[in-house]
Amino acid sequence: MAPAFLVVGATGNTGKGVVETLPELLKASKVFSDHRILALTRSKDSAVAQQIAKLPGVEVVEQTWTEITADWLRQNEVVRAFIASHNEPTQFAEESAFLLNALNAGVEYVVRISTTAANVYPNCQTYYPRSHWAIEALLSSPEFEALKWSSLQPNVFLSIVVGPITESIKQYRKTGKPAKVSTILAADAPVAPIDGAEVGVFAAHLLAQKDIDVHNKAKYVLNGPEDITGQQLVKMAEEHMDAKVEDTTFKDVSFVDAMAANSKGSKNLILSLKHSQETGWAGKCTASTTSKEVLEIAPPKHTAAEVLDAMLKD
Repeated sequence: MAPAFLVVGATGNTGKGVVETLPELLKASKVFSDHRILALTRSKDSAVAQQIAKLPGVEVVEQTWTEITADWLRQNEVVRAFIASHNEPTQFAEESAFLLNALNAGVEYVVRISTTAANVYPNCQTYYPRSHWAIEALLSSPEFEALKWSSLQPNVFLSIVVGPITESIKQYRKTGKPAKVSTILAADAPVAPIDGAEVGVFAAHLLAQKDIDVHNKAKYVLNGPEDITGQQLVKMAEEHMDAKVEDTTFKDVSFVDAMAANSKGSKNLILSLKHSQETGWAGKCTASTTSKEVLEIAPPKHTAAEVLDAMLKD
């Protein structure tokens, strides 16, 4: 059995970008050309899983990542890994367990997905960025010195920003009723949302690096290529509708109330999600904050307009 690169969350927003990019990078590598790619999924029957199973060198594995042990990692000869964890309240316990198992199994390098850099601090009001801060602190401790790692801190995903606008346009085209648009963006504050797949592309390039020492303990900020405001997003919608938007809601986080109402856990934790976009509204998440290494290795290219066009075709 050949050594393996493990992709946790291979069918997700970022993981799909990793598993689609990594095969060609490994094929071109003198060091890793014989390595396997293990693409983890909860169901081999999903459309995305079946699609990535056709990629060269990719083995789709049906496995719950939270149940992975050090023995499993050793048996599968995992040498490098990518993980995009969930952001539920159990994240720290479950991701730290995975990383501990990676350490004990002798995995040499892990690339993980964090969250918006401006939110990753210990007293962030939203709960899950605190978990990411704690994970990065854990990985930085002397006890984890043997496990090399990079943490990617992407801005809000374009799918989250553009999705509601897409649905408003599609609904208007069906009914012809007066256009109504809501967005999590502020009216005037510039934000550079990023395509999740392009975060995965950058992660794949890191995983395929021969020399990872320069990337060890790095925290990379990833944004899209250009800033956009809520007003610009509304104008974009009007162009597609060929109609004036009469009813607009900016800074719309009302969806969090529904999430809290349906949650079986702490409603206080879920309601704290309402604070997650405040750094963006304050102008702290612009394209100018992107790490130079990202721009040098795999600069994001997809804009809000391009993603909107693609989603309207689906």
